[in-house]
Parts: sequence; C-alpha cells; structure tokens
Amino acid sequence: MSAPGAATEFNKTNLVPAKIVENRVLNQPGSAKETRHFVVDIAGSGLSYTVGDSLGVFAHNRPVEVVEILEALGASGDELVSPKMLKLETPISLQDALTSGLALASPTAKVLTALAAKVTNAAEKTKLDELLAPENKEVLRDWLEHRAYIDVLQEFSSGKFEPQEFVDLLRKLMPRLYSIASSPRVSPQGVHLTVAIVRYETNHRERVGVCSTFMADRVVTGEMPVPIFVSNSHFGLPEDHADRDVIMVGPGTGIAPFRAFVQERAAEKAPGRNWVFFGDQHAATDFLYAEEWKDYVENGAVTTLDLAWSRDQAAKIYVQDKMRESGAELWKWLEGGALFYVCGDAKRMAKDVDQALHDIACEHGGMSMEDAGVWVKQLKKDKRYQRDVY
Repeated sequence: MSAPGAATEFNKTNLVPAKIVENRVLNQPGSAKETRHFVVDIAGSGLSYTVGDSLGVFAHNRPVEVVEILEALGASGDELVSPKMLKLETPISLQDALTSGLALASPTAKVLTALAAKVTNAAEKTKLDELLAPENKEVLRDWLEHRAYIDVLQEFSSGKFEPQEFVDLLRKLMPRLYSIASSPRVSPQGVHLTVAIVRYETNHRERVGVCSTFMADRVVTGEMPVPIFVSNSHFGLPEDHADRDVIMVGPGTGIAPFRAFVQERAAEKAPGRNWVFFGDQHAATDFLYAEEWKDYVENGAVTTLDLAWSRDQAAKIYVQDKMRESGAELWKWLEGGALFYVCGDAKRMAKDVDQALHDIACEHGGMSMEDAGVWVKQLKKDKRYQRDVY
C-alpha cells in the first residue's frame, strides 16, 4: 500500500507537478522494441511511494494531432468551450481542451450518429448508413478500431461540427498508470519507470501511445513539469516478506515492479530467496537491466534467474515454458510458502502463466485439474498469488 497519507493527499484529482530527469532507451541497437527507463524527480513534493505502487501520469496529445483536428473543424483553437466530460467551472479554449483535456483516439459510434445528421455528401451519407446499420455491428467495431477522431472528420468532411458540439462527443484524456521500478530504500526522491513506447500504423496513418511518446519525445528532461500521482491496487510485498521466498514472473516491461521488489529485499538484507522469470524477444537486444540482474545473481540477492528469449531459436520460448521446465523446484518453493507474483500482458501472458501454475500443481503436486483450481484460488485468497496485469 502507499505510504500513509499519500493516496488521499495526492491522487488523480490532486496532482503533483514533477520533472522527468532521466530518459534513456534500455534496448540495444537492432531491437524491434523501444523500451525506456525514466526517472521522475519527486524531491520536495511531499509525495511518497512503496514497492508495488504505480505512478499515474497525465499526458498531452501531440500538437500535430490537435492542429489537424482544428483544421478539420475549421476552427482557430481560440473558441471557448466547456466539454461536458471535464465538468469545468469556467470555459477553456478549444486548443487547450484538445491538448490536455480530451482523448483524440478511439472514436465511438456516437460521433458517427451525430455526423449522419450533418453530412451533405451523398456518398458519405451512404457510408455512414452502412456502418450504423444494426446488422453491421462487427464491421463498425473493426472500422472504429483502426481510426482516430481525425480520420472520422476527414472521411466525412461534409458534416461540420461547432466546437462545443464536437468536444461534447469526446471522452476525457485519462492518466496512464506505470508500475514503479524502484524501491524508496534505494531511490526515495526519484521514481523509476520502465515504459514500452508505443508506435504503430493503422489506416495508413502513424499512431502513437499518447503518454509513452509524451514522455519519450515531448517532455524536456529536467524542465517541463508533468502532473503525477501515486496509485496502488493492493499489489505488493507483505510486511513479513523478509523471511519469505518470492517468485516473480515479469516478461517485458512486466519486470518493472520486480526490480523494485529485489531492490527492496536486497536493501533490507532479507533472508528469503528471490526467483525471477524474465523474457523478451532477443537476449542480445532486449535483456532489460541486464547488468543489474547479473550483479544480483552474483551477489546472491537473486537465487534463480530464468530467462526466456522467444525469437532466439526456431521454437518460441516463453516464461511459462521456463516455469514448466523448473516445475518440480517451483512446486517445492510454493509448498514451502513462497509468494507468487505476475506482472505484464493480461491478454495472453498472464493467462498462460496461470495455466502453467495449474499444470505444475497437477504434475508435481499430484492434483486433479479441479483440485489445482481450488489450490490456486486459495493462493489468491491468502494473497500469496498476486497479479498486476494490463
């Protein structure tokens, strides 16, 4: 949990302006990924954190995207608006609303319905009617998934919104939460983050992760204040963790909280053992914090470091495969009271790891799949199995 007072004093409605003082790429040249290490300076802010916490960051949309929307609306940006979703006491400029208040990605069917009543071009009207037809729900979902609001405005340009009409169709720009990758025992004044920078293309247009590229590309290191807060969803080490063994499964950026866990336990000289599972595409380019992990193994802070490189051989190897390879020993740790943590991708990895845990209970614990399910549920109930997945 967060330190006393942190959650109530500083939250997503009561923010701390902080500066990013370090921004470096963790991947080596040749990697298909861009993962960055950030340090956020919280000295003198009154903000505190504990291992397992996440840092909430409010970003700004890219200026180029704001300009494109203003052009599509035929607006200057100086128009005063009061977006319903922002619940403002006084109006703000359209440009400010589009820059830091509203989300410009992930359009909804609501904007198409509004456009259908406004378009004057026959072809555009026909297209909208097709997309909004009740029998085309799947088609509409796929169409929207590959577009941002600027695409909608440009594809149906004969339908013109007034600035207030348009902003009332948008959702709030929400903060992004990143698992903290440091322990306050090691870095009390600087919060470390491990962030995958999102860049891709859909509908023949470059797309980016709003917050990841905000921090990577647009925040001037050491100068520009960034609104932040600390959040926790009850993911972390228990008070009696020092004597407990801890198993941590965190491929990719999922390694972030476990870097914090190990820092914390090493600083405390905790006698409990640490077993870390990490994986990514290539050992040569994607071994995040490689030297740190090697040092932890050498000095005994990490008892076992299992690495899974999915693209370094013909058959893909993932963290769940490494778990199964070490199933007998993993079972001994768990039977001895070890804590089990997972962080990272919720869609596939977390499910695959959960299945591997069930399989290990069956193979090495002699359980039926039904009994393994009961055992896993009890682990979760006892807070010995915790997940921070996204």
